[in-house]
Amino acid sequence: MKKEPNSFTRADVLRLLGASIAGSFVGPAAAQTTYDFWFTRLRYASGNWDVDERMPANVLTSLVDYTSLRVDPAERVIDLADPAMLTAPFCYMAGHKLVEFNQAEASNFRTYVENGGFVFVDDCNHDIDGLFARTFERQMAALFGEGALDKIPNDHPIYSAFFEFEDGPPATSFELNGWGDDLVHDYLKAIVIDGRIAVLYSNKDYGCEWDYDWRNKRFLAEDNTKFAVNIVIYALTA
Repeated sequence: MKKEPNSFTRADVLRLLGASIAGSFVGPAAAQTTYDFWFTRLRYASGNWDVDERMPANVLTSLVDYTSLRVDPAERVIDLADPAMLTAPFCYMAGHKLVEFNQAEASNFRTYVENGGFVFVDDCNHDIDGLFARTFERQMAALFGEGALDKIPNDHPIYSAFFEFEDGPPATSFELNGWGDDLVHDYLKAIVIDGRIAVLYSNKDYGCEWDYDWRNKRFLAEDNTKFAVNIVIYALTA
């Protein structure tokens, strides 16, 4: 059940940003003065990173509709190996295939999340034993140790960061239609650093769920990208 959103405004978000963004990850001055948020997709050398092409537009539209954040309307794609990704307030990574970071990618990923960054990772296969799931989870174990990526409880603050999701992560139509491993995953996983989610990991295929022409959102009985707003607000304020 979803309740009315919490009353976060742009001023609230900016007040709560604090040193987690403005400290370790200082981006270009022009970007910081123009926008409060920009969507960064990580391009990695292995696998297929360029999925769910229309999803960012829907997420960005929801942020404009529900919050007062100044949002860059364009998705930014940047190499995980590029140190410039360290300036992003939020990163998205997805795919169906192999995840095997090279040395530069592994170094940037660990540096980013250990210094206040936030990465939302979505398995487009929406299963727990597919190639993306197995290799991504193996990569996280190599970088952060066995068990670092673990289930989060369904009353975690991310589920009330803006809208209320009392039952935890909302299901996707892909799960309900029996694709993937034929399971509805009632949890998300995360790597938590200093009490804060640094890597949020989904087997639910939210990317595909939110991948449609943004103009079609007006025909939805319930905007299914509301949970994306929670993820972004949590990333910016936790």
